[in-house]
Amino acid sequence: MNAVLELAALPGGAAARMAAAYGAELVELPRDAKIPGSYWGAPEAGLVRACVYVRPDTPVHSFLHELCHYVCMDEARRVALTKDAGGDDDEECAVCYLQLVLAAELPGFGLERALDDMDAWGYSFREGSARAWLAGDARFARAWLVRHNIVDRRGAPTWSLRAAGNGGGRRRQL
Repeated sequence: MNAVLELAALPGGAAARMAAAYGAELVELPRDAKIPGSYWGAPEAGLVRACVYVRPDTPVHSFLHELCHYVCMDEARRVALTKDAGGDDDEECAVCYLQLVLAAELPGFGLERALDDMDAWGYSFREGSARAWLAGDARFARAWLVRHNIVDRRGAPTWSLRAAGNGGGRRRQL
């Protein structure tokens, strides 16, 4: 298995366009910069309110994971966010599922690469791999995302943020 794909390998502007589709801003930092809001430390992406901080060596899966935290949390947590997205286990699973949905939409990445990279990086799923989780318990995460209008019943992104209650937020197109 090759190393996980880094943001520098994506087509120019692809990650920024995806972040903007959700009203977030991608903040690109130099390779040696400290990453604000990074829970695990560099090169992992950081999240502070509506800003996703990355470097060229930030793994693509990490950028997507933090963006998906932004999408899946409610507005009260979103506006106060500094580093730790919080949330419960159901929301964390929904973040992982949405990460895979968006990977399929991100030019230069894709679902298969995202699954490989999640396993290579050490995401842990009870089923043993990201693929096995996607084929099994991920159905609960998908139901959570549908309930919050983040993906539609077909599993496609609605480009909406989670809002208070069961509804989604504003609708945007990528």
